[in-house]
Amino acid sequence: MIGKLILEDGSVFAGEVISGARAVGEVVFNTGMTGYQEVLTDPSYCGQIVTMTYPLIGNYGTAEVCNQAPLSHVRGFVISELCDLPSNWQSEVSLARYLVAKNIPCIHGVDTRAVTRRIRSAGTMKGIIVPADTGADEIAALFARPPETEVVAEVTPKEVYRMPAAGPRVAVVDYGIKRNILNSMVKVGIDLTVFPADTPAGTILDGNFAGVFLSNGPGDPKDVPKSIKAVKELMGRKPIFGICLGHQLLALAAGADTYKLKFGHRGANHPVKDVITGRVYITSQNHGYAVREETLAARDYIVTHRAVNDGTIEGMKHRHLPIFSAQYHPEAAPGPDDNTYLFDEYLSLLGKEG
Repeated sequence: MIGKLILEDGSVFAGEVISGARAVGEVVFNTGMTGYQEVLTDPSYCGQIVTMTYPLIGNYGTAEVCNQAPLSHVRGFVISELCDLPSNWQSEVSLARYLVAKNIPCIHGVDTRAVTRRIRSAGTMKGIIVPADTGADEIAALFARPPETEVVAEVTPKEVYRMPAAGPRVAVVDYGIKRNILNSMVKVGIDLTVFPADTPAGTILDGNFAGVFLSNGPGDPKDVPKSIKAVKELMGRKPIFGICLGHQLLALAAGADTYKLKFGHRGANHPVKDVITGRVYITSQNHGYAVREETLAARDYIVTHRAVNDGTIEGMKHRHLPIFSAQYHPEAAPGPDDNTYLFDEYLSLLGKEG
């Protein structure tokens, strides 16, 4: 079926839709060459239409082991060439069948280079995926939908659950965590109890945990004021490690500010420099917001990592308290595993504080 991706600035990109399902969301792009299934199941993409910049997508199929969450929360998927005949020993179903089964609207045969260049020049914006014959009234109604602000509530678990290990007990606040982040912490020996995003600080403190982990998640960190309040109450009480949204919430809880990037950082190939050692790591990233550096300077934090491409803050730590954070996803999935050492550092920090 012939379809089109329409951006709110009026740009139109033709392609073929897998089904007649409509999609509405913020259009972003991901620069990874692989990892499309992990992208589709990363809760941090909730509310977004994801454009893959690499041209051939689906060539190794899909497999249950690659899912990072039980459900996909992306609103749509935009690709250039959809592979019909995947080849991989783990492949269970083709990407096309996977998209239909997960009810993910997809348009392929699109000039994704042009889409990406448009977003890079104009910034992320709302977009829709519709069949080519969709009427003007329906298109207007889709664009009139208000922005989504409850995305963390959509992806966070409804109940507390455990992932046991032999080491120290840590409370995980799940704003939209990826499965491999949890697996990576269990692998180094951290015993996990996972809490919903709206859990009060008192509930976590009553559990007598050795530390707190603040997860990745979707959306604007300022849309979850209750979480900011809870993080503020936890600071100074327990060792804290935050990533992505958790990193931003730590900054806001400290009194610093965050802002929206023009087109965000999304992909498995983003270079980040450790400003303390000078070493550069290749990282997996998915975020549209960053910490405003001039507001952090007076908050007893030092910057530990920077994005090589634009100099934005990618890591920070408190000068006195056992608190540190990373803007990127240290566990990969998809992407390199250069940064899993951060989980070892957290385990070491827990041992020192214990």
